[in-house]
Amino acid sequence: MTIYFTDVGIHKHKIKRVLEGALKYLKQPSRRIEMSLSVVDPQEIRRLNKQFRGVDDVTDVLSFPTLDLAMRQIDGFDLPSDAVNAVTGKLNIGDVIICFERAKEQAAKYGHSLKRELCFLSLHGLLHLLGYDHVSESDEREMSELQEHILTSLGVVRNAR
Repeated sequence: MTIYFTDVGIHKHKIKRVLEGALKYLKQPSRRIEMSLSVVDPQEIRRLNKQFRGVDDVTDVLSFPTLDLAMRQIDGFDLPSDAVNAVTGKLNIGDVIICFERAKEQAAKYGHSLKRELCFLSLHGLLHLLGYDHVSESDEREMSELQEHILTSLGVVRNAR
């Protein structure tokens, strides 16, 4: 997996490990995938949230998938050629944007490290890029359980400062 990081800071390697671990767990072809992950300030995420979702508010994470992965699986056969990066030959699955200030607030609120919160938000964004959502109660439960299982299996646990 190739991740194009912007302003992620010192937790970049742990986030990459979590995202690669998630792709392995989900049996996705990680060597063929790329995405971008950016950390921004509250003003920028609010602007993006308003522009793309019509919500004039600061949020913790936004995901912008390039594909409609309703099946939640990248199979290699039904991929649109325009989604493949001509330079790298990898499938670009989209962009994840995280608000650093909101991540810090939530880490303090939930009593765990900023690193854990950034890993959680990165994973949450990745799952959205792969077609997971939390619109219905059952989808939310599935996504929450999946996030916790992946993070725990990789040693990224709550209350770990």
